[in-house]
Amino acid sequence: MSYLLLALIVIFSVVLIKSADMTVVGLRKVTGRAHLIGLTAIIVAIGTSFPEFFVAITSAIENKPRLSLGVALGSNIANIALIGAGSAILSGRVSISEKVMNKIVWISLICGMLPYALLLDGSLSRVDGIIMLLVYAAYILSFFRQYNERAQEEYQKGISFTKLIRKIEHFAEDKWRSIAAIFIGISLMLFSADTIVKFSNLLAERVNIPIFVIGLFILAIGTSLPEFAFSLRSLKDHEPQMFIGNLLGSVVANTTLVIGTSVLISPIYSLNVSSYLVPGLTFVAVYLLFYYFIRTKSRLERWEAGILLLIYIVFFLIELR
Repeated sequence: MSYLLLALIVIFSVVLIKSADMTVVGLRKVTGRAHLIGLTAIIVAIGTSFPEFFVAITSAIENKPRLSLGVALGSNIANIALIGAGSAILSGRVSISEKVMNKIVWISLICGMLPYALLLDGSLSRVDGIIMLLVYAAYILSFFRQYNERAQEEYQKGISFTKLIRKIEHFAEDKWRSIAAIFIGISLMLFSADTIVKFSNLLAERVNIPIFVIGLFILAIGTSLPEFAFSLRSLKDHEPQMFIGNLLGSVVANTTLVIGTSVLISPIYSLNVSSYLVPGLTFVAVYLLFYYFIRTKSRLERWEAGILLLIYIVFFLIELR
């Protein structure tokens, strides 16, 4: 029965990922045709975090916020130690300039550690959720500042609000197809996320392990597959800046938007702080090691990626002991 539940979780995780991809493609077509400044880039940045986000919403609504907490924290570790390392192993090496890393590395680390700092009092309250969402809002606003010059250029060319509305009204014939894809994708994400939460709870009861651990590994790895696919494609297209932006941007989204939304809906009280010590230390260790490897030689070698992967395996064994 446990294997059947695990198989169903994997199946619905695939549905979740595919529906997230459908939604992102639809949104990119709509916003791309409307020429809305910066919106397309933001959608791409958080699009790969859609699976975690929808699992967070449904688990919070069903009063199981510990599952979403496990998914978000586990995804952050998996992004670096599995996705980043796995991409480097398959690609041979990843060459990234220190200048590209320095733009986001410290912001991402601070955001990644934010939930651990907020839960030191033994809870994640709605106030904590608001703090995390405000941090994400500040991150988005800083992102918009980078597109200020482009916005001014379009304004100088005469692209007014009225003209934008006209462009939206005169989409190509496939506009309804894109809009339909968005609604179908969101509906499938909600359905599959709700099913995953229910099956995860049953699996936790069957094998007698905390639901947090289910989220920390099984769901975290499953919902990180979009990042993995995007990372491999970025490296194949010789765009390492997108590879880094996706990984570190997902860390920011997971620990501010995803967890913040979850605890705003359903706060978490009576947390055992010691249970989060190993995940927190593991995240810091793989993150700083990942940064050190790239900073020293502006690339990530296969053997260095192997070290990150080994740390993840050790982390897995410690948590399941």
